Amino acid sequence: MTRPLRIIFMGTPDFAVPSLQALLNGPDQVIAVVCQPDRPKGRGKQLSPPPVKVLAEQHAIPVLQPDSVRKESFHRQIEALRPDPLIVVAYGKILPGALLQLPPFGAINVHGSLLPKYRGAAPIQWAVINGEAETGITIMQLDEGMDTGDILLQKTVVIGNQDTAGDLFSRLAQLGGATLAEALVLLKAGQLTPRPQENTQASAAPMLDKEKGHLEWSLPAERLQCLIRGLDPWPSAYSFLEGKRSRFF
Repeated sequence: MTRPLRIIFMGTPDFAVPSLQALLNGPDQVIAVVCQPDRPKGRGKQLSPPPVKVLAEQHAIPVLQPDSVRKESFHRQIEALRPDPLIVVAYGKILPGALLQLPPFGAINVHGSLLPKYRGAAPIQWAVINGEAETGITIMQLDEGMDTGDILLQKTVVIGNQDTAGDLFSRLAQLGGATLAEALVLLKAGQLTPRPQENTQASAAPMLDKEKGHLEWSLPAERLQCLIRGLDPWPSAYSFLEGKRSRFF
């Protein structure tokens, strides 16, 4: 394909911003952005736009914020825009098959792990918590499963023994944007070969909650250190001393 791709970008949080910026810096056309609805934030609980929406509006890109991606009315909106691919980065919802099948190139996802390891909502944190020596970015073709689609391109990064999840978020977000841009060049040149995941090698990265951060001092020091780093900055590790709760970073 020689013409620019018509792209609909689906993403919501900070992690997705470098990927959208990489598309805006590239030769293809972002025709619309889809993100989660504005949410109450801070002590005043005022509605706050997602970071991806802020960037899209700075570039005068139309923004859609559906309350559900399964409604026929939303599917008609997407179909009418005639995208070549959907690009999905930390959107926040699993997309139905009917939506994935609308564009000719389907939906392409940027995931923060070396799939099939760490499928799920918190791959970066779990890689640190589990003491992994490396992680990375996977560009994959979305299907209806939880991060189970074919792999298109991967890049690896080393996890330092002082790296926090926050450190890795920043590095992987930037790497995700660069790897996405590379993948689209290869895609248009017909040089990307989808590779099925080895399901026997899969591991899960479920969403974290604050209870996960309770430190059990009977555990080895290395495991505690990994847990503290993996939960920094959120939800953070904690313990109690004489009834007082202390947080660890």
